[in-house]
Amino acid sequence: MSILTVLLGIVIISNIFLGATVIFLERKSISSTWAWLMILNFMPVVGFILYLIFGQNLSRRKIFKWDHAVHERTKEMVGKQMLEIVNQEYPFSQPILKEYHGLIYMNLNNDEAPLTLNNRLTVYTDGEEKFRQLLQDIRSARHHIHIEYYIFRSDFLGNEIIDALAAKARQGVVVRLLVDDEGSRKLSKKLVRRLTAAGGKFQTFFPGRLPLLNLRINYRNHRKLVIIDGTTGYLGGFNVGDEYLGLNKKFGYWRDTHLRIVGEAVNSIQSRFLLDWNQAAGEQVPFQDYYTIDPKTYYGEVGIQIVSSGPDKKWEQIKNGFIKMILTAKKHIYIQTPYLIPDESLLNAISIASLSHVDVRIMIPNKPDHPFVYWATFSNIGLLLEAGARVYLYTNGFLHAKTIIIDDRIASVGTSNLDFRSFSLNFEVNAFIYHQQTARELANIFKKDIRLSRELTIEDYEHRSNLIKFKESVSRLLSPVL
Repeated sequence: MSILTVLLGIVIISNIFLGATVIFLERKSISSTWAWLMILNFMPVVGFILYLIFGQNLSRRKIFKWDHAVHERTKEMVGKQMLEIVNQEYPFSQPILKEYHGLIYMNLNNDEAPLTLNNRLTVYTDGEEKFRQLLQDIRSARHHIHIEYYIFRSDFLGNEIIDALAAKARQGVVVRLLVDDEGSRKLSKKLVRRLTAAGGKFQTFFPGRLPLLNLRINYRNHRKLVIIDGTTGYLGGFNVGDEYLGLNKKFGYWRDTHLRIVGEAVNSIQSRFLLDWNQAAGEQVPFQDYYTIDPKTYYGEVGIQIVSSGPDKKWEQIKNGFIKMILTAKKHIYIQTPYLIPDESLLNAISIASLSHVDVRIMIPNKPDHPFVYWATFSNIGLLLEAGARVYLYTNGFLHAKTIIIDDRIASVGTSNLDFRSFSLNFEVNAFIYHQQTARELANIFKKDIRLSRELTIEDYEHRSNLIKFKESVSRLLSPVL
């Protein structure tokens, strides 16, 4: 028997095994299952390699490990809130909370995301303002600084933040910096050594174990979190890089949305960071050492749930939250996203709302940072325009905000785009906000952005060139993997 025959037999058996795995064990979507079966059948060797890199299912793997004592208390709090909501005994301090008790309950049930009410927050849409405040908070830190970003660059802004972190580390403040291995692959080792030499700690998320090959390259940590002394938290769309200050000529002004939160919700942000850090560092940092919120101190009255999602979870928590929000809308829905490549369930929810005479307005960038993603977005925009939604192309630079506002009453701000990758492949985190004043502030920001945008009408869309139609068609086929 020749070596070639043996190798061919191994490939055939491996393909049969992988095919059975895809069908019976992986619980992928039907479209994804058929796509992988076709790849494995028509490109046996290449398909096998592609499946190892892009086809892994993390949903049954226990990637993150809770601090047992803290998790038990969290589960107890979540269970108590769920029971009180079901029995109509929850002490809703504001009418808006009772109005959206279904969404609150789903986030409790779906992600063990406790509702916190004792919070205040600040909205940032400008990179210079956000990072000026962040650097001020870093320089004021007394106990610890926890930072997690998808992209961290070795440019002017990256150097300024590393210098500030190193200075605090030399003062004895605990500093931990976690970045995504793929998103921050160009981060200078020299810059990292400046931090670690000062006593700071550094880790990367899902690094490649083999040279030039990362078998988990498709699963990235897209979260952007900062926690200062356990009392102040940041969450939103800004990464660390000069382009986020509007210094990149290609993109110009960078329009994003980020939150600074002070209050009880910071404990939830802290939990998310420590789960990610312990996974990346292989440590068991005690959660309790970093919960410093005094429950007796009044911070504000903003209701917040911090919801995480990722490929390790059975449910797509953030996407489900978006759908639930959209289906509650009575007057209007405002959406800002750089990428609009939703699956059928979310696309149908937005379409149903628009067809039901809800004022649906969607804002996307006027320029692409990823061409295929941009044209896939446009293919979905056409369907929503036909359903009656209004679409705006932001022209004052690049729009990177990930924001949904419902009826000027509730909102969501975070790291998740409205696309397959954010819902199924990336590790994301969003704040679901139950506070009318904050929702109105975000709605007013959206309306100001409309003045810096061009409306795309159904007539404009129908008269697009054949070349654009071709780009849309190709990108739409690729959309599940973009």
